[in-house]
Amino acid sequence: MSKNDAIDPELVRELANLVTETGLSEIEVEKGDLRIRVVRRLEPVGIQVAAAAPVAALAPPPAPAQAAPSALAPAEPARNQAGTVPSPMVGTAYLRPSPDAKTFVDVGSKVEVGDKLLLIEAMKTFNEIVAPRAGTVSAIFVEDGQPVEFGEALLVIS
Repeated sequence: MSKNDAIDPELVRELANLVTETGLSEIEVEKGDLRIRVVRRLEPVGIQVAAAAPVAALAPPPAPAQAAPSALAPAEPARNQAGTVPSPMVGTAYLRPSPDAKTFVDVGSKVEVGDKLLLIEAMKTFNEIVAPRAGTVSAIFVEDGQPVEFGEALLVIS
């Protein structure tokens, strides 16, 4: 490697800071024969929603009034109950790795810590959202290709 091709440590630091600040999992820069790739490994972390107010503010507006549900119909799980997995970033949620593939998980799927639940695409980077706890997926609040906000309830693992 010639002196002109030397890696600039300050550039690497700037890229690492950019990855951290934006919540990306990796970034790659290429200039001529020089290519720098910075990857951040995210460990599954259990995130508890401390207050219902922020989640309620992100919830969609209530649907128009309809006939009362029958007593036999199951109630929709609360979006702020224990076991809710919130979105760690703003982006687009994908429930499957490609349009013609099966979903990562469905309601009733059993998951272990670290199992892939879905992807969130942000700034043309696909970020894996993994199970922070073992259990059964009891509700999925997002649809494939749906935009999501930071903190929005994605699904529930009970």
